[in-house]
Amino acid sequence: MSVRRQANRNSESVDNYLKAILSLGGGEQRRVTSTALAAHLGVAPASITNMLQKLAAAPMPLVEYERHRGVQLSEAGKRRALEVLRHHRLIETFLYEVLDYPIEEIHEEAERLEHFISERFEERIAAKLGHPRIDPHGHSIPTMEGEMTPQNSILLTEVEQEGVFTVDSVSDRDAVTLRQLKANGIKPGARLRIRRKTQAHGYLVSVGRSSETFDLSHEAAGDIRLLP
Repeated sequence: MSVRRQANRNSESVDNYLKAILSLGGGEQRRVTSTALAAHLGVAPASITNMLQKLAAAPMPLVEYERHRGVQLSEAGKRRALEVLRHHRLIETFLYEVLDYPIEEIHEEAERLEHFISERFEERIAAKLGHPRIDPHGHSIPTMEGEMTPQNSILLTEVEQEGVFTVDSVSDRDAVTLRQLKANGIKPGARLRIRRKTQAHGYLVSVGRSSETFDLSHEAAGDIRLLP
């Protein structure tokens, strides 16, 4: 493997760690445990510890890490994580709206491209799309200044009562689930009626004004965020 390719892979790995810490830390950027990070990235705990120690010891530290207390992003790490996240969500939007990619395929393509686009290319994509604030999954696209629209939605699994809600966003983490949600009309902006919980810990739901109901698994429900 060439030195340049190895350097690119190292850079990708660092970006993925920073994005994962940003995601798991939430809006308040809580400290993230190594265990949670290992589960999110599918990486052995020992490898997590080694990487976090390297990121914390860099000349410009990207994280603040203490063993047994977890990790959080430094200011430099947060800036880089938001930059990569902006790249990812702009690329997803471009693939979906301009190149007509199926929604279940755009995440993997964006994962491959997000690390390498230039600022000029990023600006051209944003201008072409009309400077969007939301990606096709309903997720906020960070601005050039690293600002994001506050998320006021809740997970479907946190809803206690029956009723009608608006789908705010759907997770992009699993293409199979995305395909199933799309087939049932569950997408950002859709009207979702929760009729009741099922004995299998799922939900009986209907979409739009249709009276036709179907079962939504607990796992799929965990990928959907709702607004009242």
